[in-house]
Amino acid sequence: MAMTDPERIPVIIGVGQVNDRPDDPDQGLDSLGLMVAALTVAAKDAGVPLAQLDSLAIVDQISFHHLGKLCEPLAAAIGATPAINYQSPAPHGDTPVRLLNEAANRIGAGEVKLAAVVGAEALRTAAGRAAKAASGEDKSYNAVRKVATRREPDYAQLHGLAAPVDVYPLYENATRAAWGQSLAEAQFESAKIWSRFSEVAAANDGAWIRQPASPDDILRVDERNRPIAFPYSKLMVANASVNQGAGFIVASLAEARRRGIAEDRLVYVGMGAAAKEPPSILHRDGYDGSVSMETSINHTLELNAMTVQDFDFVELYSCFPCVPKMARRILGWPWDRPASVFGGLTFGGGPIANYMSHAIVSMTQKLRSEGRYGFLFANGGFATDNHCIILGNRPIAAASFPQDFDYQAEAEAKRGPVPELAQDYAGAATIESYTIFYGRDGNPKAGVVVARTPEGARTLAHIDVGDAAMLGFLTDGSQEPVGAEGQIVALEQGFGWRSA
Repeated sequence: MAMTDPERIPVIIGVGQVNDRPDDPDQGLDSLGLMVAALTVAAKDAGVPLAQLDSLAIVDQISFHHLGKLCEPLAAAIGATPAINYQSPAPHGDTPVRLLNEAANRIGAGEVKLAAVVGAEALRTAAGRAAKAASGEDKSYNAVRKVATRREPDYAQLHGLAAPVDVYPLYENATRAAWGQSLAEAQFESAKIWSRFSEVAAANDGAWIRQPASPDDILRVDERNRPIAFPYSKLMVANASVNQGAGFIVASLAEARRRGIAEDRLVYVGMGAAAKEPPSILHRDGYDGSVSMETSINHTLELNAMTVQDFDFVELYSCFPCVPKMARRILGWPWDRPASVFGGLTFGGGPIANYMSHAIVSMTQKLRSEGRYGFLFANGGFATDNHCIILGNRPIAAASFPQDFDYQAEAEAKRGPVPELAQDYAGAATIESYTIFYGRDGNPKAGVVVARTPEGARTLAHIDVGDAAMLGFLTDGSQEPVGAEGQIVALEQGFGWRSA
């Protein structure tokens, strides 16, 4: 039943995003400073004092992890004493949308009238400070990989599957094969989508890189666009080397009206849906799709009684091309229309878990001036977490809060059989997916095959990147490696793949 009480209808009333580009990293803002700056802009945009917030929700950050929980320091810095003040337990890409959905639920329940959500990352500043401190030693700094490898290496990590950039290519290669695309066709689709992201970013003053890139620029592999993990190059992956903060303020419609906020500044919050894949990438039912993504997208449409034709804009999370490519097929969004309002994680910027806060800011700004409704799809982890929601510049008739956005049980019911794991297997096998890892010099340094045994178990094998013929078979596009048969052989350390 639709909500008609304006005290229970959530609307976004203020948005803010900031970039920090210090010449000297010691002069740069840390994550907390960026959050304060973003909320200050959002408060000015809304015309409300931050001191009056009832609720403050923070997206966890990694760049200044030693700062710990930021709830009290942030509240103190903005002069607020919110009754609800919390930080997400981990930095996952779906977090901003979940926190928006939770704020909408609290407003719908009558618990709060003014709620803020904010996040930030200062990875560029953190890396700059680490490089200065290294004073001539190894100055490389990869906070994402550092977080991913904190724990004892597991079976996947021992084969190089540690950080997101290692894992998403498994989905890319598997979906390409499942969709019947050649390597060239799949890469061209990625390049066209990413080129449009760059154009969106170029027109968005909140974006980090505001330089359009053509599909040819994105496809051309050279020293400026080096290969990262096959088939992705630098211009196809998330750019975490940014200092960015973004936040937004949600109010009840009645509260917004009491404060005299103009109706054309209000953006209505629709209902959301969330579902997850198993945490371990090796316990997925496959890499050619995601039942949790499908469940969250389709339920969001159903809850809000909408179809893809209702949306003038979408934000399809874009850490790596496989994600928006899968999402757009489920949603039915054409590939020749922009799949972002912010600019994507390569060009808009990839501040770890807080990208979707920037998307929410940009979607709000877009809807204030044109269109009707926008669809937001958030992804987190290793294609693990999914949360979608809808925004509109007019009331969303079907929306009612509070709502239960957890559709995990339904996703589990749709999930295909998960193969057993065979960690010490040697013998005949078939490629389920694979990737090659490249060094900073552009040369292949390692690779991994995810394979299936004749009995259907899943296993991993190292790729000998010194084998030119095998490397060519896996990367030149002359034939599809996924589904190809081969042998896994025992090595001095681990197991290796041999083509048939």
